[in-house]
Amino acid sequence: MSDVDPVMLVDYGPLRALIGVWEGGEGTDISPEPDAIEENPYYETIVFEAAGDVTNAETQKLAIVRYHQIVKRKRNDEVFHDQIGYWTWDPSDNTVSFSLAIPRAVTVLAGGSYQPDSKELKVYASAEGADWGISQSPFMLEKAKTTAFEMVLKVDGDTMHYRQTTSLSIYGREFPHTDENTLKRAA
Repeated sequence: MSDVDPVMLVDYGPLRALIGVWEGGEGTDISPEPDAIEENPYYETIVFEAAGDVTNAETQKLAIVRYHQIVKRKRNDEVFHDQIGYWTWDPSDNTVSFSLAIPRAVTVLAGGSYQPDSKELKVYASAEGADWGISQSPFMLEKAKTTAFEMVLKVDGDTMHYRQTTSLSIYGREFPHTDENTLKRAA
């Protein structure tokens, strides 16, 4: 048996700071309703797991962090958001990507360049994007189309803060659905 930690064998770059269990209870979800705007205070747990690396087309080597996010409304303790996906890091060009899938038949592949001095992960996707895009079911395209997604996530020691905006075309109008929270490393 080896004493070498397998996480240490992969260059996770800026993703290394994510690995662990995070909990936060100060979240605010601002979402559309047919005739109003709804604000939902929430708490959540996000689990980030080192998933190794992968080589694409024998040239690109990506580090992979798998995640699972569970979000519950404070008012009734019910799950209203369950999301899974991956963060990837390409050290050859400082690219990060963020894939997410939610059980509303929507997936997003967002990406961006990591600036080492900023400690922030910034990613963006557009439904019209050629590089970073959004895929959704015919129902969602017709009734609640996601047109863009952007997220800024920053880790400072054992504190993580994120703000994300999902631009929606819903209820006959354009709406910036936002989620923001500060989490603490639990494990």
